[in-house]
Amino acid sequence: MARIVMKFGGTSMAGTERIRRVASIVRRQQAAGHEVAVVVSAMAGETDRLVNFCREANPLYDPAEYDVVVASGEQVTSGLLALTLQAMGCKARSWLGWQMPIHTVEAHAKARVTAIDSDALVASMQAGEIAVIPGFQGLSADNRITTLGRGGSDTSAVAVAAAIGADRCDIYTDVDGVYTTDPRIVSRARKLNHVTYEEMLELASVGAKVLQTRSVSLAMKENVRVQVLSSFIGDDAVPADELPGTMIVSDEEMEGLDMERQLVTGIALDKNEAKLILTRVPDRPGAVSTIFAPLADASINVDMIIQNVGRDKGETDVTFTVPLADLARAQALLEDKRDEIGFNRIITDSDVAKISVVGVGMKSHAGVAATMFKALADRGINIQAISTSEIKVSVLIEEAETELAVRVLHTAYGLDAEDEAA
Repeated sequence: MARIVMKFGGTSMAGTERIRRVASIVRRQQAAGHEVAVVVSAMAGETDRLVNFCREANPLYDPAEYDVVVASGEQVTSGLLALTLQAMGCKARSWLGWQMPIHTVEAHAKARVTAIDSDALVASMQAGEIAVIPGFQGLSADNRITTLGRGGSDTSAVAVAAAIGADRCDIYTDVDGVYTTDPRIVSRARKLNHVTYEEMLELASVGAKVLQTRSVSLAMKENVRVQVLSSFIGDDAVPADELPGTMIVSDEEMEGLDMERQLVTGIALDKNEAKLILTRVPDRPGAVSTIFAPLADASINVDMIIQNVGRDKGETDVTFTVPLADLARAQALLEDKRDEIGFNRIITDSDVAKISVVGVGMKSHAGVAATMFKALADRGINIQAISTSEIKVSVLIEEAETELAVRVLHTAYGLDAEDEAA
């Protein structure tokens, strides 16, 4: 018998028929003898609808009242799932964030979980009751409802799993696991049986949309084993929860599972990048700080950075990338600081994409970057910028060449399945 936390996203909870399907999956786990807690998201599209209500009511809305409104979507689905389970003959009840409670700190709409009072929840589960918990919400120190930000239900599920000492946290979504790359781009992409926390964290940060970065970070910190799998494949498909998903585990567990791992685990892509070039920046100490300090103060994340070789007149060009959504704001901030920074002009390019190769095997093997650069060069794909970490190499390329680059690299690193049915 295991203690399991099961999390279902908005697509899995989108309507009564899908909620019945979710209830069937949950009931099977309990029938197998497991203690079960379920964390649910709001129905697909519901949070956006509630956010729009807040904006219509008051464009300068109070964040605390905003949280009260947007947290209601998960409250509805948790109650509906509990009702559906009861109709199937299961003992089940909902536990709202304030009833456990789930303690949080920091600002409304982006709160962070600090602790969960789980004694009553565990006792209920041990007595055979299925606990249904709305994700995305918690309770502040002054007893106000808080929300964790978009994607917060994954974080809720991992936090609950850590608090109750769960054997694993199963995150059901609209994909059936983590693949070597996006199967819609590469038909020979393979589903991975296991991925390390580090690899999943890097993949999530560079474009893979399977899990939110915060939830992976928390799982890594609390050593929670997370499994990604699907509650359905298409509206008319049978539930796929009996199919193996992808387990996200520690480096130590991975070594015991697979002594000779592949060098590269996966290829990720991100088209939500924009490039900025500041020309003729004074080549002197502190010049770069005057560029990036105002961006940091505005909470604009900078990714790739290149400072070109200095010009003869003590000047240099600085190239960097920001999220596409922040391009206009970043450009305006830098224009305001033109005299302080001393640059000549700003050149922007939104038609770029970031391609990343990720794998823990890079720690102990050389030549990963060289393989990447050669494979792209052989197909005439120009690299505009490069960034690296211990287990990742990312390059910036023209957006029109994204899919070609992903296919080329997937083959170059030997990630292709033996046949398309594999």
